[in-house]
This record gives sequence, structure tokens and C-alpha cells, in this order.
Amino acid sequence: MKRRLLLPCSLAILTTAGCSMAPYQHSPEDTANLSNSPAKKYPKAAQPSLSPNELVKASLYKQHQEWKGIPYRLGGMSKRGIDCSALVYLIYRDHMGIELPRTTQYQVLAGESIKRAQLRPGDLVFFKTGRRGRHVGIYLEEGKFLHASVSKGVTISHMADHYWKSRYWRARRLELEPIKGS
Repeated sequence: MKRRLLLPCSLAILTTAGCSMAPYQHSPEDTANLSNSPAKKYPKAAQPSLSPNELVKASLYKQHQEWKGIPYRLGGMSKRGIDCSALVYLIYRDHMGIELPRTTQYQVLAGESIKRAQLRPGDLVFFKTGRRGRHVGIYLEEGKFLHASVSKGVTISHMADHYWKSRYWRARRLELEPIKGS
């Protein structure tokens, strides 16, 4: 029993990081990889213009496909295992061009606080999972969020699910540069 508590406590202490946010200039190559984008369904001449929210959402669903099922590992930052804050950190860094802090403790301080009713794709959603435990995911749409679940690995869950509904804590919004369609 002591060993089970020692490892998570030790790793939690070791995983702190500072915060730095830098603007990102998107290039045409950034959005050329949105293979799940609704824009790909239309011929070039007939493409409807997608809203920034739709582009962010398409990018996040693509990330879900790339990370789906990767197991949860406290302190992990790779396809061999990843924790919730690392998933958020890597998606924001590699696909949205924003450097976030590495841990949930500091991610909850990034951006601006928003109300649950104001959520839109790309917002960070935070949950209290224990007396001191915190969990983070990225909001998608209609109550769904992308995260690294302890039991299911990287997955999409619904905020109205029994477990998450009572644990919702707060949400934060970061200014995202518009992702341009291809």
C-alpha cells in the first residue's frame, strides 16, 4: 500500500514546470494535414469557408485518432504512455503553436477563466478528481472533451457522464491563432 502512494506522490512533486506563451504563425503546411476536415469533402472550387471553431474541432478530432487508446502513464509524454496534462501540453505545442506549462497545476492558470456555458472547441476543462487531484482535457463540442483517462487511455468522454459531471471544476480559454483551411 505504501509503495502505491509513494510513486504517485513522488512523480507529482517532480512534474512542475514554468509557463511561457508564444504566438505562433501558421503556415499552409499546418492545415494541409487536416485530413478529417469537413473541407476535404468538397471539390476545391466548392469548398465552404469553415469557421475557426470548426477548424479547431477538426484538428482536435485528428489528434484523437493519432493518440486514441494510448495508455495513461503518470509523468508520461510519449505514445508508450501519457498523462492528462502532457497530452494537453503536446497538442497545444505541436498543433496549435502555444507553449503551455507541463502540469495541470500551472495549466489552470493559463489563459482566461470562462464559464461552462461559454465553452467552445479548444478550451481547457478541469476536474477535481480527489482532495488534491486535478485532471485536464480539451473541450471538443456538445459536452465532449479529449483527455488521457486513467482507465481508458486517450479517449473522448462526455462532461455529463456520471463520473465527470460531479467533478467539473473550471475552464480556461487561450487565444488561438485562426487555423486556415487548405
